[in-house]
Amino acid sequence: MIRLVTLSILQFTLLLSCQALQSQRIGGPFENSELMYFGMPNEIASSDTTLGWFSEGQKLIVTGTILKPDGITPAPNVTLYYYHTDTEGYYSNHSSLDQRAAKHGYLRGWVKSDEQGRYAIHTVRPAAYPSGSEPAHIHPSILEPGAEYPYYLDAFIFDDTLILTDEMRDGMENRGGSGILRILASDDVQIAEHNIILGLNIPNYPKAKAKQVASGRNVGEDVFSFTPYHAWGPDRGTNTCPICKYGRYQGILYFVGNNPNWDDIRAWLVFLEREQLQRKQYLKAYFIMPTQAAVPKRIHQKLEEIGKAMNLRQVALTTVPSFSDQDSEIYLNEIDPAFGNTIIIYKQRNIVSKFINLKPSDLAFKNVSAALDRTKGQFFHLTGPKH
Repeated sequence: MIRLVTLSILQFTLLLSCQALQSQRIGGPFENSELMYFGMPNEIASSDTTLGWFSEGQKLIVTGTILKPDGITPAPNVTLYYYHTDTEGYYSNHSSLDQRAAKHGYLRGWVKSDEQGRYAIHTVRPAAYPSGSEPAHIHPSILEPGAEYPYYLDAFIFDDTLILTDEMRDGMENRGGSGILRILASDDVQIAEHNIILGLNIPNYPKAKAKQVASGRNVGEDVFSFTPYHAWGPDRGTNTCPICKYGRYQGILYFVGNNPNWDDIRAWLVFLEREQLQRKQYLKAYFIMPTQAAVPKRIHQKLEEIGKAMNLRQVALTTVPSFSDQDSEIYLNEIDPAFGNTIIIYKQRNIVSKFINLKPSDLAFKNVSAALDRTKGQFFHLTGPKH
């Protein structure tokens, strides 16, 4: 009896030790992570095709770039493992499946990012579990070059899923960036462009910073909807949400802090107007400033005067009470008013580039324009699917 008790205590101690080690790993505990390796080929390409691609169901391509923690530099030779349900919502078995990984089903595979960090997955769009307990999703995990263990990312969830609630969106950890897939359509194929930021919101990640910069959400995360007052521009006199109305393509949110430099603001507005005229319907630019303790009507009049004097036809001049205001929901975007400006570039609601305290200059304008060009993507011209 004493020996049995001793063994039980030893086993319990080993279990606690194992759990402690797992909690210290990059990414923290990862249940069933070993299943990633079962059936893994020796040579992994940057593009993979599952058997689902050749079956009945909606063809789906998930493609994008894996980026280093800076959110800009491509990360080559990164292995991305994925698995998902079939068109009935089951992790189905198949004769081709390594039975040690039967729990993941046969719709699984691996891609390794190429020299430009790119990857592509060709498969069939999965269905939600038959119980309807969760939206349809794809499980991804990452193994970086030279790493001993993989870490998991947020599940890829489809933005057009009806049961995807605001609470579910808010509860996402944004591991590797937002897990939301926004669908585009080309003939009978649905396409989701999806970038991955290594280390972003990954526990114990040695190269990641708590925040890339101190104002605004991280590159790779989604920008939140908000309702500013439009003092000037196409939606003048309304509280139209920039993201809701113009979120499909690219957008620039030019936030100005509590101490506006109006000469700098005018220089930026000239640039933004020019960029929007050149890029037409593919870009929407917004100036957003807090009214603070000032009388909002006076600020609105000042913005009207600027809009008229500069003959602005494209750029929207908008205000919010403060960047912590909850009624407009601007607070969700985490803008710090202490900075002179925060310039966020988004595509399909996802933040793809960001600049803080950027003074207007030819070089600054060139860098913002280059960021727009770099982040357009291969399928920029496509529209969303018809429902």
